Amino acid sequence: MAENKPATYSDLVKVDATTDDEIARQIAGDADTAPELTDDWFDKADLHYGATLLRRGRGRPRLGAPKRLVSLRLDQDVIERFRAQGPGWQSRINGALRKHLWGE
Repeated sequence: MAENKPATYSDLVKVDATTDDEIARQIAGDADTAPELTDDWFDKADLHYGATLLRRGRGRPRLGAPKRLVSLRLDQDVIERFRAQGPGWQSRINGALRKHLWGE
């Protein structure tokens, strides 16, 4: 071996003989391979401008009939009773009103 060339511990003949199909098969079999970046992947991705989040790409889908924000005055004991039952207390109030109005 020439003194000006570093020692190579790879089988370069084998590397040169590897076909593109074999390389693609090896990449596909690697668990650390990143997924293909499809349009669907980008639709679900978060959109950032620098460190600022502009749009969240995933999450709860939009409702067909979204709820409306209203300001409603309720007695303190009513609110405390619903809140004491844990998270989702506003949805439970909505359910109680539905049950009262339509028997659902």
